[in-house]
Amino acid sequence: MRSKKRGVKPGQDALEERGHWGSKMEFLLAVAGNIVGLGNVWRFPYLCYKNGGGAFLVPYLVFVVTCGVPIFLLETTMGQHTQEGGVSCWRKMCPLAEGIGYGGQLILLYSCMTYIIILAWAFLYLLFSFNSTLPWSTCDNYWNTVDCFDITRNHSNHTKRTSAATEFWEHRVLKISGGIDEIGSIRWEVLLCLLAMWVICYFSIWKGVKSTGKVVYFTATFPYVMLLILLIRGLTLPGAIQGVEFYLLPELSRLADPQVWMAAGSQIFFSYSIGVGTLTVLGSYNNQNNNCYKDCFWLCSLNSCTSVIAGFAVFSVLGFMAHEQGVPIADVAESGPGLAFVAYPTAVAMMPLPQVWSICFFVMIILLGLDTQFVSMEVVMTSITDLFPAVMRRAGRRERFLLLFCLACFFSQIVMITEGGMYIFQIIDYYACNGACILFLCVFESLAIGWIFGAERLYGIIATMTGKRANPFFKICWLYLTPLVSLGSFTYSLVEYQPLTFNRWYVYPTWAYVMGWMMALSSILLVPGWALYKLSTTSGTLTQRLHRLCWPEPPDCSLGRKRDAALHRITEELE
Repeated sequence: MRSKKRGVKPGQDALEERGHWGSKMEFLLAVAGNIVGLGNVWRFPYLCYKNGGGAFLVPYLVFVVTCGVPIFLLETTMGQHTQEGGVSCWRKMCPLAEGIGYGGQLILLYSCMTYIIILAWAFLYLLFSFNSTLPWSTCDNYWNTVDCFDITRNHSNHTKRTSAATEFWEHRVLKISGGIDEIGSIRWEVLLCLLAMWVICYFSIWKGVKSTGKVVYFTATFPYVMLLILLIRGLTLPGAIQGVEFYLLPELSRLADPQVWMAAGSQIFFSYSIGVGTLTVLGSYNNQNNNCYKDCFWLCSLNSCTSVIAGFAVFSVLGFMAHEQGVPIADVAESGPGLAFVAYPTAVAMMPLPQVWSICFFVMIILLGLDTQFVSMEVVMTSITDLFPAVMRRAGRRERFLLLFCLACFFSQIVMITEGGMYIFQIIDYYACNGACILFLCVFESLAIGWIFGAERLYGIIATMTGKRANPFFKICWLYLTPLVSLGSFTYSLVEYQPLTFNRWYVYPTWAYVMGWMMALSSILLVPGWALYKLSTTSGTLTQRLHRLCWPEPPDCSLGRKRDAALHRITEELE
């Protein structure tokens, strides 16, 4: 990153310039590291298998074309054009919609609180992987119950008993209590692992994109090495072909199920990291002549291809596990933490040299998650810095504020690493980080840019920055398809809402559901709330206020008019 000091009056500390990525590769790796995360490995393969196999790719591609790529391009363009963070960028484009930026940052904050706990669990598993015997492979441990069965010794199906891997996860790692009302004691091993993850994240971004741009050279590439190793190993196992067939075997009849389409949409909004301002911030560190249009296609293709390939790696191993146990693949297929901390460790324990494959798997999980975690932290930090540049860009201020941010998050998370912490973790993950919240933000983001700022105007900005005319289909998406598809998905998610349960049997008390909905609404209500606040505090008549809040002029109004004229002229020339 190139950085300078801005001149100030004598006796004052110099303000540091915002800076840019040191190279194009740093930007590409940072975005790739952020969008290629745990969801590609533990969510997409299961969704694909559960929702019609190869047929699931049809709704998936529909959402890619109508929502994923258009919003990806829209947000990256916003950042590159304004050179601002996830909140302040709206002040240069449509101040009335600034609440979208605040809502996105709040969702990112909730995500930072939960995502890193998964990394702490993975780090603990990684440490246990160096044992001479994997502790989740036997029933000879103090935490095991009489219902435990050792799958490495007896591969037969035990429908009424609990596997050693499940007991290790629930009784050793979580030591889970009977409910959210029973908080219990702190899991000190998890606490130390969590602290280690926060330290790594802090030093990955403490110098801004100057340090982030260097760290991603390793964290964004090495997981692919691990994924390739696990893919090759998985495909050579007995039963792997059956697992892959279950993964991709198309069930075209499932295309008539709205739930399948909703699952595809939610996966796109999660895995593409759209709607929360991440791409805006990462794009804002580009030079303004960067070809973000081409970058968009490469990065979106990388994300989706990684998801499909990860499915082969996961289901080849699950096929082996089902083959060894003599059970259907449906009995061993899991998603989320169930895959990472129960199903896959169980399968690993059945292989020769289980420690090697366990280490490879959890190193991959940690690196995939670390990228997403520290980029999310960088996005929040950049957005705050751009809101208060006079305070945050003085020497040492960023490092101190980042330390305070990490400490505040760490101490707030302690309740989630107690014996009852898993219940709280699930509430925050299910409600505060809910896909419906992101869908809501995307509806208004596309409306604000497409209809208020102007799809044609954004189209011209892309042409000016890249020297190439984007496909006119993007204008149709920003104006019609994206808001309609997002709104339809948001509405359907509310209609089909199911209260959260844990392990399919535990029902939360009423106060926990109320807390969950309050966290969900906290990001959603920021959009209309901020718009009403700005309308009530801006001077002038209602028409004047709307004009100022919807079509802001730069400090030099003549410069703004000249810029718009130039955009129009360049667009016409390209056409």
